[in-house]
Amino acid sequence: MREPLRVLIADDELLARKRLSRLLSALPDVSICGEAVDGDSVLAAVRAGGVDVVLLDIHMPGLSGLDAMALLPEGGPHVIFCTAHAEHAVNAFEHGAVDYVLKPVEAARLQKALERARSRQPARVKPVAVAQPVVPAGEKPAFARLPIPTRQGLVLVSPDAISHASLEDELVTVFTAQGDFLTDFTLNELADKLPAEHFHRVHRRALLNLSHVTRLEPLETGGYLARTARGHSVEVSRQSARELRRMLGLRKGAEDEG
Repeated sequence: MREPLRVLIADDELLARKRLSRLLSALPDVSICGEAVDGDSVLAAVRAGGVDVVLLDIHMPGLSGLDAMALLPEGGPHVIFCTAHAEHAVNAFEHGAVDYVLKPVEAARLQKALERARSRQPARVKPVAVAQPVVPAGEKPAFARLPIPTRQGLVLVSPDAISHASLEDELVTVFTAQGDFLTDFTLNELADKLPAEHFHRVHRRALLNLSHVTRLEPLETGGYLARTARGHSVEVSRQSARELRRMLGLRKGAEDEG
């Protein structure tokens, strides 16, 4: 007998949640592990554990479904979008959604989406005790999410969702999948808080997450103009361009000689 697929229902509309709950209750090998009404409660439920699949609406208060998905931890639950808006399907699949089901959700279509999620589900193993890393005295553990102060309060952003940060008029803006936020952090402080394997100081006024770069356009200065997946442009200095070429295993140019 198959282990139950633990499903979290996430929708701000009560009727939509009731419909999904009724459909799921009629399916074999499926267990409803909870309900969420917004993106923040989705993330909280996932952090608590015990979620294999999230049935996620697109439009919810605060974080959208796409924003919430971008903040899910690596190796987290599979996402099936259940929405009345067909126009977001391409973006959802590009973000790694397992399926995209249009409302009103039908039982057969939902079951097909869940089977698709189950086919990607790794075998569940019993948890084992893992020793916690020892943090040397005087040092603090790295934050899993970066807190960015805004007028609405602290926005907790996953480093993976940050494409870059730039300094303009003495203010630093952090560009993320959730939006763009001004912060009191300096670029040096941000660089210290973010994983060094992805984030690089490519200019005295810019910090760049290379995993968000889709194209590097050469400049006459010997540097690059980095294009991100969201369409932003970030200037890469000549010195940083040399380092990028070494990292990417590219052949040296004339500007690298000497």
